[in-house]
Amino acid sequence: MTKYLVIYEPAENGGWGAYSPDLPGCVACGDTKAKTEELMREAVPMHIEAMREIGELVPDPHHETGFIAA
Repeated sequence: MTKYLVIYEPAENGGWGAYSPDLPGCVACGDTKAKTEELMREAVPMHIEAMREIGELVPDPHHETGFIAA
């Protein structure tokens, strides 16, 4: 199973947005972070399937995360 990085960001209106930097155009928005996570779990495989259907190459994940204390 391939794992793709997903970035979650709080929105100004109190909701949440998410995107995957390795899958341009794969995004989701929800009222809560939990709902946004649920939507991204659905969006990522659907996005990959759509890419394959139109003949686009599905990129391997290459983004990583880390934290630095300051």
